[in-house]
Amino acid sequence: MGSTHPLPVPARRDALRLAIGGALLLAGCGPSAGPGTEGKAPASAATSGAVPPKLQVVATFTILADLVANVGGDRVEVQPLVGPDSDAHVFSPTPAAARAIAGASLVVVNGLGFEGWIDKLIAASGYRGTVVVASEGVDVLKATPHGHAHGHDHGDVDPHAWQSLANARRYVQNIATALAAADPAHADGYHTRAAAYDARLQALDERARARFAAIPAAERRVIVGHDAFGYFARAYAIDFHSPRGFSTNSEASARDVARLVRQIRTQRIRAVFVENISDPRLVEQLARESGARIGGTLFSDALSAKDQRALTYLDLMGHNVEEVARALSPAGAVN
Repeated sequence: MGSTHPLPVPARRDALRLAIGGALLLAGCGPSAGPGTEGKAPASAATSGAVPPKLQVVATFTILADLVANVGGDRVEVQPLVGPDSDAHVFSPTPAAARAIAGASLVVVNGLGFEGWIDKLIAASGYRGTVVVASEGVDVLKATPHGHAHGHDHGDVDPHAWQSLANARRYVQNIATALAAADPAHADGYHTRAAAYDARLQALDERARARFAAIPAAERRVIVGHDAFGYFARAYAIDFHSPRGFSTNSEASARDVARLVRQIRTQRIRAVFVENISDPRLVEQLARESGARIGGTLFSDALSAKDQRALTYLDLMGHNVEEVARALSPAGAVN
């Protein structure tokens, strides 16, 4: 099981903390006030006959929020800071985000350096509660050997651990443990829902393994916009290539683009995809210069807002599995 622990709070009062803190003061929002609580008497679980208040959970992005909702059920209200089809790599913290954290019972983060802005935001909000690192305990991937340590802000660690269904099962365990600790009266319910959801994750993982096992290993090559699918690649023995590193903030060099164009041509790579959170122009350039055809959209760092293919994490992973398998299969070639 994963554990929970507070994230370190930077001692330095930098410009971001001052800006957000000042905005909170102007808004009249103290650390103890959450969204929608102004002018309301505090709820008391000890009141005779009263229903215990729901846990107010803030998750940093939509995939985590969906995992929390599945484990928490009707005992939680969860709010993502970074919304659907949005890129957490380039998220700019706001006073509204600080207010949400200030009123939270729990804050759930991915960790692994994914949310480079979260420590400063938590410090600015005044939150002193538990921060749940959902990825704790996963087998972490380091930078790939073909040069994708450039320009990203995650060091040498790939933070996109949720792209492995086996890792997502660890996320669910960590979330269930944290919710049960925060609300022990309903611990059995959290663990029961976690077990049911875990079974669905395991079933999808087994289906994905069978799907890719039918494709020759030499055909399992994929081009995507940024290096977000390393865990997916490791789980199903697929060779993903990207002109950019772990973060969409990184810049693709002319050398990287030229290398991928040559590789697409010489290896006749069929599976070339754009991502829902990224500008497609770089992948379009690769396709144009190599003669490849873009086969579709993969969902990497966020759920979708309206696209029915990725409204939940299970939808997202199921879509990615089927889209990649279709493109790699000879009958589904996109070239």
